[in-house]
Amino acid sequence: MRIKVLSAAENDLVEGHHFYEAQADGLGAYFLDTLYSDIDSLAYFAGIHRVVLGYHRLLSKRFPFAVYYRVANDEVIVFAVLDCRRNPSWIRKKLSK
Repeated sequence: MRIKVLSAAENDLVEGHHFYEAQADGLGAYFLDTLYSDIDSLAYFAGIHRVVLGYHRLLSKRFPFAVYYRVANDEVIVFAVLDCRRNPSWIRKKLSK
């Protein structure tokens, strides 16, 4: 299955990288490696995750982040990668755009 990461989701990953890199040197790179690995797993496991707010939601194994995606034909489209610690109303608003 082909995976397409939208620019909004890429921006979410960049924001997460900056946040974790400010916490400790190298942690931002580890964050990106982990989240991209989680996203790559969708090639095999897309569609098995719980649907939340109209999107499948993959929870990251190492960080408190969720990958929101949809499956269309033979393609996985990643719409957002959001911090689960954020206010739920912020998450809903972000996903409704």
